[in-house]
Amino acid sequence: MNEYLKVVFLFLGILSGISGFAQGQKKIPTEQPKLVVGIVISQMRYDYIYRYWDKFGENGFKKLINGGTFCKNTRFNYLFSQEGVGHATIATGTNPSDHGIISKEWYVSLQDQVVSSTGTEKYSTVGGSYEPGRKSPENLMTTTYADELRLSNNFKSKTFSISLNAEPAIFSAGHSANCAYWFDDVSGNWITSSYYIDSLPNWVNDFNAKKFPDTYVVKQWNTLLPIAEYTESLNDNNVYETGINDQITFPYELENLNKQKKKKTDYSILKTTPFGNNLLKDFATSLIVNENLGKDNYTDVLILCFDATEEIGNAFGPNSVEVQDMFLRLDQELAHFLNFLDENIGKESTLVFLTAGHGVAYVPDYLNASKIPGGTFNYNSALSLLRSYLNVIYGEGNWFKNYHAQQIYLNRNLIEDANLSLRQIQDDAAQFLLQFSGVANTVTSYTLLNTNFTDGIFSKIQNGFNQKRSGDIILNLQSGWVEKNGASTNHNSSYAYDSRVPLIWYGWKVGRGTITREVDMIDIAPTISTFLNISYPNASSGEPIFELLK
Repeated sequence: MNEYLKVVFLFLGILSGISGFAQGQKKIPTEQPKLVVGIVISQMRYDYIYRYWDKFGENGFKKLINGGTFCKNTRFNYLFSQEGVGHATIATGTNPSDHGIISKEWYVSLQDQVVSSTGTEKYSTVGGSYEPGRKSPENLMTTTYADELRLSNNFKSKTFSISLNAEPAIFSAGHSANCAYWFDDVSGNWITSSYYIDSLPNWVNDFNAKKFPDTYVVKQWNTLLPIAEYTESLNDNNVYETGINDQITFPYELENLNKQKKKKTDYSILKTTPFGNNLLKDFATSLIVNENLGKDNYTDVLILCFDATEEIGNAFGPNSVEVQDMFLRLDQELAHFLNFLDENIGKESTLVFLTAGHGVAYVPDYLNASKIPGGTFNYNSALSLLRSYLNVIYGEGNWFKNYHAQQIYLNRNLIEDANLSLRQIQDDAAQFLLQFSGVANTVTSYTLLNTNFTDGIFSKIQNGFNQKRSGDIILNLQSGWVEKNGASTNHNSSYAYDSRVPLIWYGWKVGRGTITREVDMIDIAPTISTFLNISYPNASSGEPIFELLK
């Protein structure tokens, strides 16, 4: 009997060893990741990680940082931090001077109008109302790492991106994506452009048919925790917020705040609450399942652009309970999504990176009340005085055509017809604007084209300057200052609060660690390209993050 038991135990031990070996084999990383997942959060300052750390759960932001590699000194190195610009920079591995997306919009003198970075007349909306889908990536001048991946294997890899707004989705996806999806405020549907596909896949129609947005727009947004526990933020009722339709305190009854248009629901309210992020995460999981991402031998790419954070941040400011609550809820959504990835594809087969498109400034009035310099630049007053000044110097005339995003576009045709020096008028206007409160620097396009700046603010301005699209005079505001635009605060500078953002790598072959040296955001694309053994995007100027490649 003893001999019999020995044989049984030996047999069970062998089975146990085989089982343990098989389980260990599952955790060995594949030769290449089956899926690359980018998570790009609009308006996420670097310090939010530590400000809210004690309130985060264990399986969201903390799971990424504790189980991955955290780049703690990552920043954008150009002037204008805007939605879409950062996403294009991340995807292309180069600065706006080369990829061409200098801002969300810019002025085109030949058309005498401000044009959208994604706007087009060539393509139509697929799946929603008329205007929101008339978009394309054609203004993006370079390839992205997703484009290069598709080119490398004869388009066998699948690439997708999703966002509530069009710009982040389109520029993250690149030119050759299978599709980019964004949310239509009018219909409440996930839509795309005929640039990508002629009709929505059945699974997208099925998802839209479930009318999840209708469920969210009648919800109440209240704090996740008892409001007394939001000790990292200002009091809920404070004078520094513009709020949602002028409401600045919890709870927010979305059904009451929702603006009815001809008895139709206005779904834009979802972009000002955490429910927009919930909706995006749900759509992402459905996309992974229905498009079979990560299920063959070719690496796929999916970029999630969480951008409800943008509207909430502008409306309430970085010290608000609303922003904190939104990030605590986003932490929960990340935990659900990471668990989904682990169960359906596996951590060892999925390369995840999380970062932000830009940060945000403190509310200037709050800085002033705290005896810290800051302010709001009233560009309308400055432009009115500039117009009078130029009329005195050069005679009556419409000497500049447009001001947009801290850039002035001169009337070059009038200047040429008057036989005047463009360079002289640029210099005169730049010097005049320099005297206004809040203006730290002004620089002309002539200077940027004829001088090679290697560091400092002018180097950052040069990194964001594109000869075909940028203005004649560019303004840099003093730190703590934002343009007056009706919101609580804004972002559009190269200062640390706008340019320094988190960067976390997790999953496939990524060890646990911290990188403290400065990492440029243009380094993300060449790092992913090196992981995947593909060419860098064709205008990439970044360098791979070598610590990750060991």
